[in-house]
Amino acid sequence: MKVLAIDTSSEICGVALLENESLIDDNSLNNGMTHSENLMILIEEILQRNNIELKEIDLISCVVGPGSFTGIRIGVATVKALAEVYNIKIVEVTSLEVLAQNIKETNIKVALIDARNDQVYAGIFDRENKLLEDYIADSIEVVINKINKYSDVQVCGSGAIKFKSMLLEKNSNIKFSENNIQSAESAGIIGYRKYCENEVKTADELIPIYLRKSQAERMKEVNA
Repeated sequence: MKVLAIDTSSEICGVALLENESLIDDNSLNNGMTHSENLMILIEEILQRNNIELKEIDLISCVVGPGSFTGIRIGVATVKALAEVYNIKIVEVTSLEVLAQNIKETNIKVALIDARNDQVYAGIFDRENKLLEDYIADSIEVVINKINKYSDVQVCGSGAIKFKSMLLEKNSNIKFSENNIQSAESAGIIGYRKYCENEVKTADELIPIYLRKSQAERMKEVNA
């Protein structure tokens, strides 16, 4: 099965091509939030390099968030369009699942994404990458209190980097992953596994996961 993985939820615009769980090629660009200009170019490049046409893609694994509101919308809209035109199956993957995939050999994996203003998006997973609690969008203090219920914890992501000193202050036993980058390859692997578990979506069913309102929406409520 040929899998096309797309992740536009962070500053990196990432695309990967896989055969089942095995990476064929990847293509990414990290030059700021220019995903609307670059995503289709990256997709076309990776397909051309590997002599594959979109009609040969069996599955698209789409990262639906949380993360950059604009980036997520671009990725989801693109995947919806490709799936409709080429009749391709879709699976949705979260950015927190992708980050947790970076962590190996620990009982509890915690993915943390910096959401600014001392807020984070967080996902707490077991060794097998199964979600243990609902995704969290809250202050780092709240998340640390939840993490401290567990033992043998390793964290990763932009939130882990930003709040490293605070995390260690509250729990000196926390470990930190050396890999804090979201990988489209990981998104593809997770997506293929979800496909094997029949977690398939239609284009209409694919929706972004924001976890909280955008800054514009929050400002509108304040000024209402």
